[in-house]
This record gives sequence, C-alpha cells and structure tokens, in this order.
Amino acid sequence: MAKRFKFRLASLLKIREAKKKDAQRLLGSRMQEMQILKEKLFSLSTAKNAAFQQRKAGKGQSVNMELWRSIERFLVSVERKMNETNIEIDRVQILVDEARLALTIAHRAHLTLLRLQERRQEQYDYVVIKEEQQQADEIAVMRYQFKSSAAS
Repeated sequence: MAKRFKFRLASLLKIREAKKKDAQRLLGSRMQEMQILKEKLFSLSTAKNAAFQQRKAGKGQSVNMELWRSIERFLVSVERKMNETNIEIDRVQILVDEARLALTIAHRAHLTLLRLQERRQEQYDYVVIKEEQQQADEIAVMRYQFKSSAAS
C-alpha cells in the first residue's frame, strides 16, 4: 500500500485561507461602518424634514420669530452634519471598494492553491492506481506461473 497523499504547500494554503478570512472580516466591518453612516444620514434627513414641518405656520396663525430663528439654526447645523456625513460616506466607500478588491485577490489566491491541491491529489491517485494495477498484474502472472509449473 502506498503512503498517504500529503500536499507540500498545505501551510501556504492555510496562510492564504487565513488571509481570505481576514479580508472577509475587514470587508464586513467596512460595510457595517457604511451602514451606520447611511443610517445616520437618514436620521439627519428625518430630523430636517421634521424641522421643516414644525416651521410651517397654518393659515391665520402668527409666526413665532424666535422659534423660526432657532429652527433655522438647527437646519444649518443639520445641513452641515449631512455634508460631513456625505463626505465620510465617500471616504468609507473607497475603503469598502479597497476591502472588496483585497477579498477578491485573497479569494483567487486561495482558490488557485485549492485547485493545485486537487490536481496533485488526482495525479497522486492516478499513480497509486497504476502501481496497484501493476502489482495485481504481477501477482496474477506469478499465480499463473505457479499453477502451470505445479501442473507439469
């Protein structure tokens, strides 16, 4: 019986798999950060719309100028925060794209080694089958020769 198959690059395969998992975790954290920023932007937009609704005066109602000014200051601060959040979203989007690219590269490197391992396993299996077949043929020839010499 032949010895078991051992992939010589198994340690490299483990390293590439670990790099792939790290890239997946990094992409997940970046995407989570992006989601948090989008939720923040949505809440700011909701606050802005609520302030607009509060600022509206009905027909025949007097306008409270102090309330109007405070709402305007609030709207200015909300607009500033929305602009900052949009800039932050753009920055994080670049990081997400980089993390996605890194994951793609790590995944390809891992798959390349997996395919190499599969091919080497197939080659090894082919060689083992050939050796076993050759041994079986030799045993059959020896049995035939033994039977024919014993019969004579």
